[in-house]
Amino acid sequence: MLDILTVTAPIYLAIGVGYLAARCGLFDKTELRALGKFVFNVALPAILLNALLQRRFGETLNLTYLAAYAAGSLVNAAIALRWARRLAPDAPSARPYIAMGATFSNSGFVGFPIMLLALPAVAGVSLALNMLVENILLLPLLLSLADQHNAAAQSRWAAARQSLLGLRKNPLILAIAVAVTLSLLEVRLPATLSRTITLFAQASSAIALFTIGGTLYGMPFKELGAKVAAITVGKLVLHPLCIWLALVLCVRAGLPALPPDLYAALLLTGTLPIMSIYPILAMRHGHEKFCAAALLATTVLSFFTLSGLLMALGNP
Repeated sequence: MLDILTVTAPIYLAIGVGYLAARCGLFDKTELRALGKFVFNVALPAILLNALLQRRFGETLNLTYLAAYAAGSLVNAAIALRWARRLAPDAPSARPYIAMGATFSNSGFVGFPIMLLALPAVAGVSLALNMLVENILLLPLLLSLADQHNAAAQSRWAAARQSLLGLRKNPLILAIAVAVTLSLLEVRLPATLSRTITLFAQASSAIALFTIGGTLYGMPFKELGAKVAAITVGKLVLHPLCIWLALVLCVRAGLPALPPDLYAALLLTGTLPIMSIYPILAMRHGHEKFCAAALLATTVLSFFTLSGLLMALGNP
């Protein structure tokens, strides 16, 4: 148990430091947003470049991992959408956000620091594979579903097309594209440039966790209701179960089994809290309150799910 706490406690202590800093007025929301932009636009892309350029493309692209994560997440989202019909019968645009909360892991701000401590050999690879599924498949799909329920929304295909076009400006997707291209061409970066990328990558973990803690301050504790409970159970319990089941079926269908480290990384991804920009995405349809409360609930309770899973896996 002490070994598990050695891995998870620093993560949540760093989040706690960010929370206290915001509560004491050392950082306001604008400053925290700037830190978040730095992590998302600079540090995380540097992590992806750093991780992907150290391996050949074929060693990074694990089809079993991608298939299991994508299939498990889609099944979980479908179940959550079914729940959402009862939870939000009069608010169709809220249903995709309920599914998004139950399905979308915080792979960058929380997942990567945890993987870096528990599974350093595959932390960058896991992050890159997660980002591919989350940014190319899950996010455009769920946002287009939310848009089609809006009174002024475009058609389903137009909304999906707009979401896909938006990926061209996503720094994480651009970093993956650059890294894959350089890896396929077997281009090695100059040592100076490589060290610069590593320098930015090393800045990510502490700043990301600090930012998460700061943004949690002031979130609506009293908004915890049926929607939040359903999202929390879906994210921290059902999502990892769906991923595990999808992985079992993928292996039985003939895909190669995952190495132990990637197997653990995939299951840990399912038990992560919701991505930090979840309430921000929901603002355009007016559902940020229950989304912020769900983000808070999953961030707090994920301490126990992550610690429990690490214990079950034997702290790989």
